[in-house]
Amino acid sequence: MPLRFFVCLLICSCSLSIQAQTPPYPRNYFRNPMGIPLQLSANFGELRPNHWHMGLDIRTNAQENYPVYAAAEGYIAHIGVRASSFGRFIIIRHPNGLSTLYAHLNDFFPALEEFVRAKQKEKESWPIELDFTKEQFPVSKGAFIAYSGNTGGSQGPHLHFEIMDTRTEKRLNPLLFDFGLKDDVPPTLSKLAIYDRSKSVYDQSPFFYTLKNTDSGYIIPKIPVINTGLKKISFALAATDRLSGSNNPNGIYSAKLYLDEEPQLAFILDSISYDETAYMNAHVDFKMRYNGGGFIQHLSRMPGDLGAAYHPIKNDGVIEFNDTLLHAVSIDVSDAHGNRSTLNFMIRYYDSLAKPSTVISKPLVIAPTMVSVVEKPGFEMYISDKAVYDTVATSYFVAGSASPYVFSDIHQVGEGSVPVHDDLVVRLKLKRKVPEEWQDKLIILRGDRKGSTVRKAVWQEQWLSAKFSDFGSYQLIADVQPPQINSLGSGDTVNLSAASRIVFTPTDNYGIKSFKAILYSCTADTLGYHCSGDSLSAGQWLRFTNDKGRNSIYRFDETCPYGVHKLKVTVEDLVGNTSTREWWFKRYPYTAPPPKKTSSKKGKGTKTIKKANEKAKKDVKKTVKKTKK
Repeated sequence: MPLRFFVCLLICSCSLSIQAQTPPYPRNYFRNPMGIPLQLSANFGELRPNHWHMGLDIRTNAQENYPVYAAAEGYIAHIGVRASSFGRFIIIRHPNGLSTLYAHLNDFFPALEEFVRAKQKEKESWPIELDFTKEQFPVSKGAFIAYSGNTGGSQGPHLHFEIMDTRTEKRLNPLLFDFGLKDDVPPTLSKLAIYDRSKSVYDQSPFFYTLKNTDSGYIIPKIPVINTGLKKISFALAATDRLSGSNNPNGIYSAKLYLDEEPQLAFILDSISYDETAYMNAHVDFKMRYNGGGFIQHLSRMPGDLGAAYHPIKNDGVIEFNDTLLHAVSIDVSDAHGNRSTLNFMIRYYDSLAKPSTVISKPLVIAPTMVSVVEKPGFEMYISDKAVYDTVATSYFVAGSASPYVFSDIHQVGEGSVPVHDDLVVRLKLKRKVPEEWQDKLIILRGDRKGSTVRKAVWQEQWLSAKFSDFGSYQLIADVQPPQINSLGSGDTVNLSAASRIVFTPTDNYGIKSFKAILYSCTADTLGYHCSGDSLSAGQWLRFTNDKGRNSIYRFDETCPYGVHKLKVTVEDLVGNTSTREWWFKRYPYTAPPPKKTSSKKGKGTKTIKKANEKAKKDVKKTVKKTKK
């Protein structure tokens, strides 16, 4: 039997056995959640900073406010409004045991939007999370539920769409359901990397080989055989995928490693839970990415990787040579539609090529699956057995600080180029006495060359503690500076008649915790002057949005009628420092001057949205009727 044919049989049989373990996915159960042709800007399992992408990003022609529809019948079980992450989102629970999530939305459908705004006012909070019973907001398949947007952590207008198991909340790959996407393009393989697994992946830079696609598959050009002096190795691959008719690079679905026709390991991105999505940092060469390189995906499982993406068959994908014979390696990469690309090459171990190992002695060694504790004068760090993926050999440094606001030395353990899965517990001891009025103002600042993070310190006798998700330098600082609030405008009574909104951009040296605005209105016509006593209404909370955590924005609505008002704004930082400012302003009917005549043509996208919104208005009436029932 020809070798290539035999390898193909093995690949197919292994693929079938793995797919047989995958739960069945209902076909034609879910519809396209948009009313426009389905086009993707990102797929499930795409590599992102510190996580896999957990759904599909659906294009909306770089515009907002396309109507979004329920992918199947069910009921709205949860909504959220967040400054980052999903922004405004909806979760619909379906009767088949699955749920769908729709994120980065603008307004919800009218009845739901009205309900959410009322709850925000009741709780005096713009960020909000609400659960619903199946009787409150039932939806039919294709019912209008919201408008698409760009809220939260979105970098541009699109709809983020997820399918999950309702019971476990594990996200399922939507491309395994039938959404009618055309895809006959196999994955693209660009680079192969080889690692010396006799030492940690964090203590080396791999050997790279550029790949070339041929009629018989991918090869390493001009290198018929890789001769190596590494006795224990693993491989990694740079690979992307794309759909038919699209140049957008997406993530691959699976990769399987074979040595001499025997399967060694596979990783398959069919389902991922949010509890394990951070294991993506063990799946890629994190250090390379941190230092500005691209994503390289390991074809071996790190010792501290407890995620479900890998299916080890032999030695976690690590290959150890016990001879100097030629060995055949095959790597089979596929997308969710079954398109495949295969890399084949030969490798041989030569003892004469082995180089003496050069181990740089470092005083701190942190091992996966083991608890580690760093104890130094004035500093302690607790590292759990789930914190690191591979052995970390690092150093400890200490330096002083002359700042009157710093109450500890600066202690450094490692750097941010090594990923951390489970939080590190950091404890710092006071170097000198803290004034009594500052004792509740202490923070721990972590930093490295890529940036910094801040946590409020918790007292533990003479020590202060906080949790961090990165190595770096740590110091204890008193934050005694209150936030800064920009001005509403000039004058004794600011004239906002021509304005459609109020915008504040408060700032703080270490981060803002909360923003609150209260409106007091003159109950009688004061002819533009201030009022007081019985003429001033009780304060009302104003709904300032804070999308993306940048600006706090209030768009004028019925809460602020025409007349004279007093606005009180309070901003609090992470340790409780507050700033409060007050302004009087007036707002009366305003007629803008007529605009200059210009010749303009509406774009195709604008017409598409207008047409889609006309359909949505009809769908709203249907949805409202069903909701009232």
